[in-house]
Amino acid sequence: MLILGIDTSCDDTSASVVEDGRRIVSNIVSSQSDIHAKYGGIVPELASRRHIEMIIPVVDEALKKAGVPLREIAAVAVCHGPGLIGSLLIGCSFAKALCYSAKVPLVAVNHLEGHILSPFLAAPVPEFPFLSLVVSGGHTSLYAGEGFGNYHELGRTRDDAAGEAYDKVSKLLGLGYPGGPVIDRLAQKGDGRAIDFPRAYLPETYDFSFSGLKTAVLNFLRSRSGNNMPDAATLDEGMIGNIAASFQTAVVDVLVRKTEWAIRKKRIKRVALSGGVAANNELRKRMKQMGAERDVEVFIPPAVLCTDNAAMIATAGYHHFIDGELAGPGLNPRAYLPL
Repeated sequence: MLILGIDTSCDDTSASVVEDGRRIVSNIVSSQSDIHAKYGGIVPELASRRHIEMIIPVVDEALKKAGVPLREIAAVAVCHGPGLIGSLLIGCSFAKALCYSAKVPLVAVNHLEGHILSPFLAAPVPEFPFLSLVVSGGHTSLYAGEGFGNYHELGRTRDDAAGEAYDKVSKLLGLGYPGGPVIDRLAQKGDGRAIDFPRAYLPETYDFSFSGLKTAVLNFLRSRSGNNMPDAATLDEGMIGNIAASFQTAVVDVLVRKTEWAIRKKRIKRVALSGGVAANNELRKRMKQMGAERDVEVFIPPAVLCTDNAAMIATAGYHHFIDGELAGPGLNPRAYLPL
């Protein structure tokens, strides 16, 4: 069974054909990083306009690469939230029009469920129940997955998502956008214990908070410049590497520790990591080390499946489709959509 997935939740236009919810036949992603880099973050209006330009060629390329005509597609799965409302509107409108004209069933997918199920696109796959840590630019949440379509949120960020903190710290350091990859690269050359940045563990909860960590980096830069404004230009390469490494260590410490708490409390010995920050080398390494120490299975998809992509939407859509959960022409995108 072939499902065509479509994702326009943020700044990437993506379409994918997935067979039986497991095998990727094609997965096309059109990035907008170059467009938004000059602004230090995503500009929603520009993202929406680019989606309009790319949605048709990206879907066409996904079908062409898969070598299947639209008539062989069992259903179209589209991400309808959460995300940027203008971006979501493009994907939902296109998917509804496509399904109406081609008489193909439509399935609505929550973006977060797509991330939770992304490990099912690589081998080995986790068995239920498992803990799912979703870490991206817009989300940092911990879930207990009991079955397909059955997820219980244990905790979420109370302010900035981890990926958002990466982007903001990168901007403070003058490193550009997106911040995650460049900080990850520079951190490998620095000392992660050089600067004692705070960790907001929020005891007795599985919630996260990274706003204070971001502010601590800002205050450190101000203290180095000797005035009220941070001046990253005065820092040498070694100091920038230490700041990047110390910031990253603080983020990863919290993510790993919170996951450990959930493992002990819920007595679940399987953990899946997903979301754009799951591509981070230090997080992947530390999570695997924790799993080995605690005899816990850790499932991390390839980096290309951690960032936003339509393959994960198609996988989630497959399970909704076989359960008969279809959407109609009245489907509307939702910027805020709890799982």
